[in-house]
Amino acid sequence: MNVTKPWTEEQFLNWAESQNGRNEFDGFQPVAMTGGTARHNRITLNIHVAPRSRLRGTQCSAFGQDLGVRTVNGAIRYPDALVTRTKFPETERLAPDVQVVFEVLSPDSGRRDRIEKVREYAGVASIRYYIIVESAGAGLFVPHRRNGGDAWTALTLTGDDTLSLPEIGVDVPVAEFYEDVDFADAAVGG
Repeated sequence: MNVTKPWTEEQFLNWAESQNGRNEFDGFQPVAMTGGTARHNRITLNIHVAPRSRLRGTQCSAFGQDLGVRTVNGAIRYPDALVTRTKFPETERLAPDVQVVFEVLSPDSGRRDRIEKVREYAGVASIRYYIIVESAGAGLFVPHRRNGGDAWTALTLTGDDTLSLPEIGVDVPVAEFYEDVDFADAAVGG
């Protein structure tokens, strides 16, 4: 039986810097991430714009998919977007004090985003909201911490609702995440 020795976080981060593709770390080894569709990219860009403009002048900062989040069991995830409350050196590869995490669903990421990452992000004390953004239609699934405790509750929102993130002082109409997104072929292509 050939058992591979688990990588360390530092080994992964050093290796990932030299890779052309995107990878996450499951606490044991690198996991390749596939590219997204044009719809996935447009939704992700909309997500970056919405909190960034609302956070100007606050202690919070929004970041994109190149900044990692350390989760439970030594895993490192690269969400589509995140918000942190802490200023930190711009040479850092992992975000401290992450408050909000956004993941846009892809046809191949549903199980990982809805099950594995919910558990991983729930294990990070600072994360208040994990927002799973649908890509086949306008809607969000939002597991979040209740009243500052450890328990998570879930909230579902449609394109007519507003996402309220009081801990970081942001309210965003869900429709804003889907601006200029065409769902005509969503049933076929995801």
